[in-house]
Amino acid sequence: MENIEHTTVATNGINMHIASIGTGPVILFLHGFPELWYSWRHQLLSLSSLGYRCIAPDLRGYGDTDAPASVGEYTGFHIVGDLIGLLDSLGIDLVFLVGHDWGAMIAWNFCTIRPDRVKALVNTSVPFLPRNPQVNPVQWLRALFGDDYYLCRFQNKNISSNTLYLVDAIMCSAWVVRGFTRQKIRDNAIEGNWRSMGKSELNWGLIQLGLEEPGEAEEEFAQVDTTRLMIKFLTNFGPNPPIIPKGVGVKALPDPPSLPAWLSEEDINYYAGKFNRKGFTGGLNCYRAINITWELMAPWTGIQIKVPVKFIIGDLDLLYHIPGLKDHIHSGGFNKDVPLLEEVVVMEGVAHFLQQEKPEEVSKHIYDFIKKF
Repeated sequence: MENIEHTTVATNGINMHIASIGTGPVILFLHGFPELWYSWRHQLLSLSSLGYRCIAPDLRGYGDTDAPASVGEYTGFHIVGDLIGLLDSLGIDLVFLVGHDWGAMIAWNFCTIRPDRVKALVNTSVPFLPRNPQVNPVQWLRALFGDDYYLCRFQNKNISSNTLYLVDAIMCSAWVVRGFTRQKIRDNAIEGNWRSMGKSELNWGLIQLGLEEPGEAEEEFAQVDTTRLMIKFLTNFGPNPPIIPKGVGVKALPDPPSLPAWLSEEDINYYAGKFNRKGFTGGLNCYRAINITWELMAPWTGIQIKVPVKFIIGDLDLLYHIPGLKDHIHSGGFNKDVPLLEEVVVMEGVAHFLQQEKPEEVSKHIYDFIKKF
């Protein structure tokens, strides 16, 4: 680990921390929630020893990378923009891309928007799902799992009294003309249902101006020691959907009797230290911007992923058990949307954080694929 170099790169209006090691063709690793560059520590060491330059950033909002205040600055376009700027700053033209969890979603976005910068993709946990123009992602997951599903609970943002005064003083007249009462404005703002008010000033006003305050999730997280919280998150993402009931919060997630063999106290303390310093709002804002990204991706509806792809998922991963996803992965839908999909690997006895649970196997899967190019 001491051979991993840590630097900061200015990109797309933020300062991004990256961990890197090795020389040769570049592999860019993208982490998920609630993770950091550190989630790829094993792969950085393993693949750099095989002749690759391995780079793992803390994504926007995480770790030692800047965390803009506004939800509207966490769309897939912003994060892909960060990564393109990073590559340009480092003088890198093409990369092998590896993603997990939110990083996998960003990797799909990256390959949709800038496939010219990707040699090949190894994506994990999150399969490519074509954009449904009729239903946004939060609506889809809420219909499947209810309001207490973790992603749905993470949507909620608080709205301050000062913001409500601003709404009253400056913007209410426009909304009233459009049939929005003050109570509807308040209800939609508190619930995070920005889109139910239409493509209105509410979304690009309150969100873009950064007038939101930290939400319910942050308040609930603060009631649990961060070390314990990280243990809960890293051991509860599979195969059952994580449910966080309102009023109980993350305390509802069970505590394991002991740490799994793949997760050490040193690992937990590293994560906890970074999230204690940075907080969770940046990472949560990625969830809160998911519907904004969905709307902005409208021009790419129906697009296919046109880079070579290998996909890896654990058979105990919560995502593998979302209704309809197994069928999508194995019955042709995935291959139709990703025509250059070369291999699907389902790892037995592995849950969500596969690159940490089975680091040697995942590193080998990555190497066996990218060495062909």
